[in-house]
Amino acid sequence: MRVRRSFLPLLAFLALAPTGLADDRPVVLTHARLVVGDGSPPVDGATIVVAGGRIAAVLSDGAAIPDGAEVRDLRGKTVTPGFISDHSHVGLVRGTSIDAANYTRETIEAELRRYREYGVTTVTALGVNGPILEAARSDAHAGRLGGADLCGVDRGVGVPGGAPPQAVVNVGPDQIIRPRDADEARAAIDSMADRKTDLVKLWLDSMGGAVPAMSPEVFRAAIARSHERGLRVAVHIHDLADAKAAVAAGADILAHGVRDLPVDDEFIDALKSKGVWYVATLALDDASFAWADRAAWTRSPFARAALSSELASQVDDPAWRAKVLADPRLAASRSSLAMNLRNLKALVDAGAKVGFGTDSGATPLRVAGIAEHRELWLSVEAGLTPLQAIALATSRAASALGLEDRGRIAPGLRADFAIFDSDPTVDIANTATIRETWVLGKPYPRSLP
Repeated sequence: MRVRRSFLPLLAFLALAPTGLADDRPVVLTHARLVVGDGSPPVDGATIVVAGGRIAAVLSDGAAIPDGAEVRDLRGKTVTPGFISDHSHVGLVRGTSIDAANYTRETIEAELRRYREYGVTTVTALGVNGPILEAARSDAHAGRLGGADLCGVDRGVGVPGGAPPQAVVNVGPDQIIRPRDADEARAAIDSMADRKTDLVKLWLDSMGGAVPAMSPEVFRAAIARSHERGLRVAVHIHDLADAKAAVAAGADILAHGVRDLPVDDEFIDALKSKGVWYVATLALDDASFAWADRAAWTRSPFARAALSSELASQVDDPAWRAKVLADPRLAASRSSLAMNLRNLKALVDAGAKVGFGTDSGATPLRVAGIAEHRELWLSVEAGLTPLQAIALATSRAASALGLEDRGRIAPGLRADFAIFDSDPTVDIANTATIRETWVLGKPYPRSLP
């Protein structure tokens, strides 16, 4: 990206900039190392002008500064767009429990603030949401909650007696719809569309044969009706066969990576020809064993700060760790992660549309905020460069959601960004040096260690 030197377009923007979202006085951030978010190399010595909750201009250092502006020197700091999750959840977890009783405004607002603490500025709650989603989403869009912005799938469409397993998610009857046939599937989509859901979520697969799968009759009817109502569809999958079936039926987003087999040319070609987005959620399987393994990153103050006191006590309990590590299902989680890493690299290399998400907030161990950093670190472990990983979490994640007003640091876009002490494009582990997050032009210094 080339930074601009001209001051005249900035004056025009400031004259028209909306007020009320942030301090009316422009803020000028100088001497920053700027990561635009589109995969282009960092720009040294950038000046970022923020006004009315938006990026007013991106200029070269030395450019004229608006009269009356607040000036902050970011010498030695790196600025990236805020991270965007295409697949997370809110309101399901409190402490170490997953329960319908947890789904309250208090829980949701606290989670959105925690996401913000970790530089996540937009979260998509991909299903199992109750009636309070609509009001919470509206307040988050307006910046009234002091946390990340919130997009959401209304209830989501699952399988009677199947995914998502009620024994695991333990949600209320108003948080998921489980149609028995095509007619009920179409009615479910209509009800979600009437409530103005942002997307539709389908749980298609059998979770390794553990539960009944969604019948083709139901998922085809649900996808067709969603498209008739102008809604895009995200589909929960695990295996390559289910992923292919979802793509063939018209799915717009695969909400998890393929984890049983290497992706093949047929699948890659289908993704590319149909423009289907792929979200790997590497951190999902990693969370199954990393805390019990006491992986080095889980013991860092950066990760520990994201834990509730109840969860911290659990992961510190030797008996709990021994029980988790003795579970024979853990080998499958390790194998799934290894395959997911391999397939992510293959799809990025092939030029497929790849977004960013973690399934954070779905279980206590998929910890909101830290999971998104872990996803970035794992993406680099898969073979992506730090710039590629950051692009997935910013501009690509925004495009996957159709949110063209964010995901990059460019004039006219939302002033959603993060400031780091050390450059994460040099070492992706430097995302742990985050010191401040801006949402809609308002700065939030990091309050946690």
